[in-house]
Amino acid sequence: MIKAINEWVNQHEDLIKSTYHHLHSNPEVSWKEVETTKYIISKLMNIGIPTERFDSHPGVIGYWGDPNDGPTIGIRADMDALYQLVDGEWKANHSCGHDAHMTIVLLAITCLKRIGFTPKGLIKLIFQPAEETGNGALALIENGVIEDIDYLLGIHLRPIQEMEYGKASPGIYHGATTLLRGEIKGVQAHAARPHLGINVVDSIGSIIQAVNAIKMDPTVSASAKVTMIKAGGANLNTIPDYAEFGIDVRAERNEIMSELLKKVEHAVVTAGAMNHAEVSLKPFASMVAAERSVDFEEIVKEVIIDVLGEKGLVPPPVTPGGEDFHFYKASYPNMQATMVGLGTGLAPGLHHPNMSFNLDSLLNGVKIVSTAITKVVGEKKGSQGR
Repeated sequence: MIKAINEWVNQHEDLIKSTYHHLHSNPEVSWKEVETTKYIISKLMNIGIPTERFDSHPGVIGYWGDPNDGPTIGIRADMDALYQLVDGEWKANHSCGHDAHMTIVLLAITCLKRIGFTPKGLIKLIFQPAEETGNGALALIENGVIEDIDYLLGIHLRPIQEMEYGKASPGIYHGATTLLRGEIKGVQAHAARPHLGINVVDSIGSIIQAVNAIKMDPTVSASAKVTMIKAGGANLNTIPDYAEFGIDVRAERNEIMSELLKKVEHAVVTAGAMNHAEVSLKPFASMVAAERSVDFEEIVKEVIIDVLGEKGLVPPPVTPGGEDFHFYKASYPNMQATMVGLGTGLAPGLHHPNMSFNLDSLLNGVKIVSTAITKVVGEKKGSQGR
């Protein structure tokens, strides 16, 4: 089976790369992946994969096989692009690799179809919207997409700072992320009589110092920092009475995140109100840290060695980045779930507007995902696969 997968992928390099180029050239931001969904449905229909859509949001689920024959494996690809400034123009832009993830999943299932593989179990192809908002996975959980899945596999391109081209890891240990939005209300006054007002800019300064002064266990990665401030108006001689601010909070583990959030809230409210301003703080978005599925990681290790050799296998990176993929495991703790880290030579880095990577790594991704599927569900007797 591995030989057949390798041969098909190598023979269809142009198809794999042209699929990527189409998706890369037609980016859509979170919750607006309408044309992307249509494209994926058309490709799945062409290979005989029935699909399911949703009334409440874009995204599509493909089904192949029978859950009564064996385990159910979900293969997840995120769909959305970022909205960012690219060469002086604000536009949707695939700079996080989601175009590559969709390509890999689409062509992995196409590969297995074309070589005559028949799964002994059910394969669910999960094309998920809105990963960048942190809420896309939660929407699919609410739709009941995950409740019958035994194994869930994701894949994500890794930047050159973490992993070289030609390498892959059986997991990615993302940290927990919480984005907070805050408001400060004070009292306006003439700048000549500041004692009559409550200056929200003073509150902002105190909040920044308080957040930066938070201390956590230095042996565990954690950080909190103010990342957005809006205060004041066009008049420079007026004490401003309203401000908004944002805080990015990250932690290596979920329990550390809980501890850090308590400290951040206390620091913000206490420091911001020292001049009698009113301060409020609410979560805007959050993502949980990865929880390991050791048994599934062992299977994926074998797959990576089969595809890339012993030298291609590297340990899972521990990264401060967030990924809403991990909500699936958090919601269904008994499910085996992991995300392949794919070395691609990606530079300068994820979310850089001019990010690029070695497109030959798409072939490695297709081979890894295809082979992983065959390892988990096996091949049904009577299949025509080689």
